[in-house]
Amino acid sequence: MLSITLNGEPRTVAPESTIADLARELGLDPAKIAVERNLEIVPRSTLAEVQLEQGDQVEIVHFVGGGQADSWTVAGKTFNSRLIVGTGKYKDFAQNAAALEASGAEIITVAVRRVNISDPKAPMLTDFIDPRKYTYLPNTAGCFTADDAIRTLRLAREAGGWDLVKLEVLGEARTLYPDMRETLKATEVLVSEGFKPMVYCVDDPIAAKQLEEAGAVAIMPLGAPIGSGLGIQNRVTIRLIVEGAKVPVLVDAGVGTASDAAVAMELGCDGVLMNTAIAEAKDPVTMAKAMKLAVESGRLAYLAGRMGRRMYADPSSPLAGLI
Repeated sequence: MLSITLNGEPRTVAPESTIADLARELGLDPAKIAVERNLEIVPRSTLAEVQLEQGDQVEIVHFVGGGQADSWTVAGKTFNSRLIVGTGKYKDFAQNAAALEASGAEIITVAVRRVNISDPKAPMLTDFIDPRKYTYLPNTAGCFTADDAIRTLRLAREAGGWDLVKLEVLGEARTLYPDMRETLKATEVLVSEGFKPMVYCVDDPIAAKQLEEAGAVAIMPLGAPIGSGLGIQNRVTIRLIVEGAKVPVLVDAGVGTASDAAVAMELGCDGVLMNTAIAEAKDPVTMAKAMKLAVESGRLAYLAGRMGRRMYADPSSPLAGLI
């Protein structure tokens, strides 16, 4: 056997093997690769003729998609889209499905509600949005106690087998702010039962850390009151939560338009969850596409690192040498 180095790794090949033989051994189509042997390009037309020799240094390359995948992971599941969308307030399921497609989202929140026993054959969400294609994220929207939230998610797991869930326990109906005492209590119980809760919370770094320590798999601070469309009201605390968390942080609630989503991502959040901003837009499908682009743009801006803020002007062109 001959010893060669292939793409930086030692490898043995049979005597008199050609580069084309090596490619086929690797399961590669010789017509779709480029080969360098001992720092010299081997023309593709000669791959079947060039025999490998002892000690050859071989590099084989091919084309892949440009850039590095910017995925994120929660509870061991990896997603490419950093936008999560809801299923409420649309005029019908068909519009909801069209907006979801335009958004590029892979996770969709779903509420758990009683079956309409007066019309059990009425259209259902699953008729339009396939749970095999999208990750359903059952949530506890409308729950005002830990017990109600826990009961709801137990039913959701029984119905669909889900353990990745979104927990929200509201304090009162006017502001829909989370009741953090009940939220923390529910988190502890759900984690003990094997659930993996992504938890809606106030924009408080201390409360966020307590939820993480209780076993929350993601922290979801509000940007502004649910359904308000006011945008990110406290950038400082959102940034502090991001800096202190060891689990994903996603802004949940308050986004009104694309620039709000971009701001959340520029602060370093792992994603954004929204419903009303898309569903109540004059054109929900177009807004869904705008949100998709805003989340991607904000993420790129965060990765790029914005310029420093200055108190005074700083000219782009040098002032020296003016005519």
